[in-house]
Amino acid sequence: MSYPKPFQKLIKNFSSLPSIGPKHAERLVLFLFKKTKTEIEEFSENLLDIKNLRICQRCYNVSEGEFCQICANSKRDQQTICVVEEPLDILSIERTHAFSGVYHVLGGVITATEKDNTLKISELLNRIKKENTQEVILATNPTTEGDATALYLKRKLQQMEVSPVKSGSAAAPQSSRVKITRLGRGLSTGADLEYADEITLSEALTNRKEL
Repeated sequence: MSYPKPFQKLIKNFSSLPSIGPKHAERLVLFLFKKTKTEIEEFSENLLDIKNLRICQRCYNVSEGEFCQICANSKRDQQTICVVEEPLDILSIERTHAFSGVYHVLGGVITATEKDNTLKISELLNRIKKENTQEVILATNPTTEGDATALYLKRKLQQMEVSPVKSGSAAAPQSSRVKITRLGRGLSTGADLEYADEITLSEALTNRKEL
């Protein structure tokens, strides 16, 4: 038995998505087939609306405008940056309600086949200098590549100096190195932030260690 061509095309589309195999794709297409025309039209409109989204010009998160909602929120701690691999990691951390700072999305990790200049590392360093960041939380995944990326960033950050927040003192502030921390090991080695539960992530943030 062969499916009608529109059915086959959709199976191929779904199969191209991460973690979706042919059998899973078939079930998804069959699920959509049973939906009403109105529901399908809404689904297709939502898919098209994705192309209207942008990348935040500050942190590289997904955004509707020039800046994402987090960067545009003046109530966030603007001097604490949590560095993550992908935008989905931000969603996971935000669900914990344990972090009130801002983020920076690298766009991946350093691997043996991928050079670091494909990531948003230089943008992170420039941002820290410009914004006088006081703490950088390295929240890359606790994998071999994630740890290697964190160590690389640590070396880069240790070479930098930033100006501390000005106090009421009349003395001129002295430049200092930015504080570098890593998520606590509430996360098991090889874990992925995207799939970690809120309690584990919250503990990892609370128990972060200075590098």
